[in-house]
Amino acid sequence: MDLLNTLVAKGMRRESPTREEALAVLATSDDQLLDVVAAAGKVRRQWFGRRVKLNYLVNLKSGLCPEDCSYCSQRLGSTAGILKYSWLKPEEAVRAAGAGVAGGAKRVCLVASGRGPSDRDVDRVSRTIEAIKDEHADVEVCACLGLLGDGQAGRLREAGADAYNHNLNTSEEMYGQITTTHTYADRVETVRQARTAGLSACSGLIAGMGESDEDLVDVVFELRALDPDSVPVNFLIPFEGTPLAGEWNLTPRRALRILAMVRFVCPDAEVRLAGGREVQLRSLQPLALHLANSIFLGDYLTSEGQAGRADLEMIADAGFEVEGAETTTLPAHRVKEAAHGGGCGTAAGGGCGPSDGGGCGPCGASHGEPGTGAAQPEPAEATAAPAAPTAAEPADGARPDLVSVRRRGAGTDVAPNA
Repeated sequence: MDLLNTLVAKGMRRESPTREEALAVLATSDDQLLDVVAAAGKVRRQWFGRRVKLNYLVNLKSGLCPEDCSYCSQRLGSTAGILKYSWLKPEEAVRAAGAGVAGGAKRVCLVASGRGPSDRDVDRVSRTIEAIKDEHADVEVCACLGLLGDGQAGRLREAGADAYNHNLNTSEEMYGQITTTHTYADRVETVRQARTAGLSACSGLIAGMGESDEDLVDVVFELRALDPDSVPVNFLIPFEGTPLAGEWNLTPRRALRILAMVRFVCPDAEVRLAGGREVQLRSLQPLALHLANSIFLGDYLTSEGQAGRADLEMIADAGFEVEGAETTTLPAHRVKEAAHGGGCGTAAGGGCGPSDGGGCGPCGASHGEPGTGAAQPEPAEATAAPAAPTAAEPADGARPDLVSVRRRGAGTDVAPNA
């Protein structure tokens, strides 16, 4: 296809596709799907080889959020039966983070529900960051605390935070249909504050909320303009008890097209396969590794992911390798430009989680199997992953049986999934 050849050439040059080209990727047929994956995979390998970065979520404060984000199980008015607890103590967060690090995670994402942190909350999280860095000096720490106030990003940076996550989630035009308690502009401003303070910006989207192709392209081009280093791509987990519980409008094939489009628009950014991959990609998860170079290991904020061992086996079986702490994730030119206050966008005509299908987060000693470079602890019997679809079940459509509320890890006495 001429389209794909053009997109590969542009991706190799860090050049933006046109809006029409991005829309055309989403409109490709099922017959063309493997060609699309192969083309975007060339761009992914150009900048990241066959490395997969592992990230691990720690939910510092769960539930009872005053915001009304329709996708979120922690929202105001949610009746989802999720875990609800106040702030973890620093030592509890260190233990939770340690499980992810032992499983091979290079980045720990500290997430807290709420509109945004108070100054006291920033102090609390700063102590937690310092405690994690004392225990795991090489691990990256990303904070995700909502909308930031003046000076708060700088204080997190001083405490040792490496990055800050705040997702745009959807297009500006659609945003008011999803959330009314804050604005799209509020989110954009928080991403800008993080970058200005010297934090690596992490910002992405949620697919599957009923948006159009145009909405998806709009938000990804806005992300390119903001130029975050990390772009988490979340797929909606339709939690019962939330306004979007009935939104089962993704197929695994559409999810792959969305990931490919993000890769073409943000060719040298860390594209992260984030919340909802098990629910929406299902058996096509390994193909997504040809598009994304980063995933969450284990569970999400309020939902369970597949077993950590299964994540590591999937990476090895697909011919990829876990990225070690000694390796710099981003291409050298992005690291250099970030040091001078720029990014891929400032140098090349505009540049490019974590969560339970949305929200602030979705950003998960080597004794592993050959090729994984990571430890593979046995999960407890109580942490078995949801069953995969059987041949008798429909390939597409609603799969509420795959939505499992997290009952382990942070905030519980049950061993984490890592």
